[in-house]
This record gives sequence, C-alpha cells and structure tokens, in this order.
Amino acid sequence: MDPATLRDLLADGRTPRLLDVRTPGEFATAHIPGAYNVPLDLLREHRDELRRHLDEEVVLICRSGGRATQAERSLAAAGLPNLRVLDGGMLAWQAANAPVNRGRPRWDLERQVRLVAGSIVLASILASVFVPGLKWVAAFIGAGLTFAALTNTCAMGMLLSRLPYNRGTSCDLDSVVGQLRQEDQPRQADQVRQDGPARTRP
Repeated sequence: MDPATLRDLLADGRTPRLLDVRTPGEFATAHIPGAYNVPLDLLREHRDELRRHLDEEVVLICRSGGRATQAERSLAAAGLPNLRVLDGGMLAWQAANAPVNRGRPRWDLERQVRLVAGSIVLASILASVFVPGLKWVAAFIGAGLTFAALTNTCAMGMLLSRLPYNRGTSCDLDSVVGQLRQEDQPRQADQVRQDGPARTRP
C-alpha cells in the first residue's frame, strides 16, 4: 500500500489496523497517528496470540519496508489474511508530508547497524597491523552484511534492538494485547451500528 492510499483511508475514517514493527525507541521518535508498536521480535515470538486480535485489514510499517515484509511473512504463516505493507515505510510516509506524531529523536536501527559494523571493521583492520589474524573479524562482518542483504534479514539489527537504548519505551505482549482489546470494543460497536442489531432466532 502506498502512502497516498493509506492517507486517503485515514482521512475517510476507514482506518485499517496499523502495526509498526520498529523498535520502541524508533516508534517513540516518530510514528503514524493511531499506529500500534509491535516490535518485529515480539511479533515473531507471539504471532499466534496476536493473530486473534487482528482479523481485519492490517497495514505493517517499519523504516523502509524490510522489517514489515518479514512481519508480513510471519503473520501470513499464522493464517492472517488481508495483510499489507506500507511501501517505503516511514521514510516514504514522511517524504509525502503525511501526519506524524513526534517524540525525542533517536537513531534508527539501520543507522546503528552501520555504526557498529563500520566501527568493528575499522578497528579490526587497524589492529591487524599488530595482530594479523584480526583481519578475519572484518571479513566475518563483511560476510554477515552480505548475507543480511541477500536474505533481507539482519542478526546484528535484532541484537541491537534488544539494547536498553532501543527498549526505552515499555512494549511487551500484555501491553500490546491490552491496547488491541481496547480498540476492538469501539470497532465492534461501529460494526453493530452499521449492520444493525443482531436478529435472535425464535
């Protein structure tokens, strides 16, 4: 789903369930109004529990689309239909000047990965002048980044997402499910108003 289409849905009041799968730190920095933060690692681990609260159309959001695509595959494997990924993620949404709730700025996960990977490679190459074997550390990081690009996954990113810096905002299964349940009640009430009261059998 492109940002313009999602923006039109929000403006018309036909809001799909928005799941932002970035880290809580990234979510707190900037997110689409009405979105729920369900970090990718939490979604993967508890997809069956979350699936029971996600029967309607779901739009998955991340920074640029990679993590949201992984979340789509995970939820689809759990049997959830009507899944969409926001094309270009938050980068495209913000480029379109669409509405955003903003908080304290933090580095996004991809930038953190570049910093850590680049620092390890640089340090290992410099140190290999004295300890030649350390050059293989740089080779290992390079191989890991190549594998991450080919598989559209990132083990280093998943590890960094668990740091306190990225977990600054509380986000666990109970709180996420609690928010989804609160949202289910008005949605069900709206559906009853649209469909009319249920008929009872004689």
